[in-house]
Amino acid sequence: MEVVYNSVFQRKERKVRKMNQFVPKLFDCMKGYSKEQFVKDVIAGIIVAIIALPLSIALALASGVGPEQGIYTAIFAGFVISFLGGSRVQIAGPTAAFATIVAGIVAEHQMEGLVVATVMAGILLIIMGLLKFGNLIRFIPYTITSGFTFGIAVTIVIGQVKDFLGLTFTYSPVETIDKVKECVTCIGTIQVQALIVGLVSLAILIVFPKVTEKIPPSLIAVIVAILMVKLLHMNVKTIGDLYTISNKVPGISMPKISLGMIRDLFPDALTIAVLAGIESLLSCVVSDGMIGSRHKPNMELVAQGAGNIVSALFGGIPATGAIARTAANVKNGGRTPVAGMVHSVTLLLVLVVLMPYAAWIPMPAIADILFMVAYNMSGWREFVKLVRKSPKSDVAVLLVTFVLTVVFDLVVAIEVGIVLAALLFLKRMSDVTAVKSWKYLGSEIDENNDPDKISLKVVPKHTLVYEIIGPMFFAAADKFLEISAEPGIKVVIIRMRGVPAMDVTALRSLTNIHEICKKKGITLVLSHVQEQPRAMMEKAGFVELVGEENFCANIDAALAHAAEIDH
Repeated sequence: MEVVYNSVFQRKERKVRKMNQFVPKLFDCMKGYSKEQFVKDVIAGIIVAIIALPLSIALALASGVGPEQGIYTAIFAGFVISFLGGSRVQIAGPTAAFATIVAGIVAEHQMEGLVVATVMAGILLIIMGLLKFGNLIRFIPYTITSGFTFGIAVTIVIGQVKDFLGLTFTYSPVETIDKVKECVTCIGTIQVQALIVGLVSLAILIVFPKVTEKIPPSLIAVIVAILMVKLLHMNVKTIGDLYTISNKVPGISMPKISLGMIRDLFPDALTIAVLAGIESLLSCVVSDGMIGSRHKPNMELVAQGAGNIVSALFGGIPATGAIARTAANVKNGGRTPVAGMVHSVTLLLVLVVLMPYAAWIPMPAIADILFMVAYNMSGWREFVKLVRKSPKSDVAVLLVTFVLTVVFDLVVAIEVGIVLAALLFLKRMSDVTAVKSWKYLGSEIDENNDPDKISLKVVPKHTLVYEIIGPMFFAAADKFLEISAEPGIKVVIIRMRGVPAMDVTALRSLTNIHEICKKKGITLVLSHVQEQPRAMMEKAGFVELVGEENFCANIDAALAHAAEIDH
């Protein structure tokens, strides 16, 4: 009775856990929520908003859209993701990871295309969450994430050289390599005043964090740059010189969608979804370590999807969890999603009241902020370490992903990187799979308590024993051809203790081996077939074909069975 009760209780507990994984973290945090924590969350949210303001503007400009659209993203996507998210402290908004891909979409398909791609990415993220793909994101190889992250950082730096030096381009290139060529060609148009503003702002961004961490260095850099340009009457381009800035709260705008547009933008949408999933869940993992909490990965993906859809419909760009802003939230006392919601509301007030003043921000200061973003996200030390100390195959994946990100785009880089990593994985798995034949040694053996332990065994005279070690799958199928029967052999034993899994190609090879043995009057015996291969054999009818009696629990039983057949 007690056993039955415990079983029922465990089933109910598992059901509750499954249902709870799709409950936003906000609802969990509201249990026992205190006034003291609310004050801390509000303070943290305001501080994060101050940090996010110049970053959102800078990242929007790097993405090829207007400065206010970065603010829209932080407001709408940030609020929705905090409200629905699976993390206690996640802060979402525009990030550098999307800059190059968004710029490419806008250049080719305009803003309407970006809206469609972002909405599609949001739908994909929701589907990924509902299908519980949250734990599968980790299967993206580290070499690929490191490669494209470093590649994105390099493209951001190259893209900001123009504004940092105050160069005048003859045309506006989109591709990174073309930007490099144009920088070299137009280097004679360098503006000394722009360079001075850029150097001063960059020095503040580097030095100020060492003085104090209480005030965002990007805010100080922007203020100093504005004062330099205004007070010294410097001839330096500002945001207002290049963009028309609006402080109006946007309404919902529905794009015109066609089947052709969906088809063309699907690879970009998939890339945005994968990037958003990876970066948001990485941010969740980092923040979990900082506060000793545990996020809900699948709920976080659903929230990211909903946030991106809302962001796109309100004129924003793709969003995801921002590690730096999330860390700032934690450091300033934020412990619930309320902080992220306050951050969004604060930015909404800033948009309405202060956005016109963003026109004063000099472009070199924006370039400097993006330089620091690129440097912080690049992980260049880890990149160098991987190149120096990793196996050549992993280095190849890393460098190919990096080069393709810089030379072509992120879509190509991720596609080729994943295919290359998968092929190398198959090669490695194929290399560890081996087929070994036992030799007849006679009757003198050492007894051992483990019937499956590799030691000397009595092998009947007309019996051959083969041992397969490693997974049996299509990439190693040619190795199974090594199983062959000599003249006079009556039994072939295949020992499968070391085979954790197999696929249909390997099963077909076994079927072919059985047919060859049958034609030669040889009995095929299988020893210690593990759960997954056994299930596949039963479903395919292979067990019935070979005969249940020819499946033995261990090698001793298989040898005894072979001895009976031999006689």
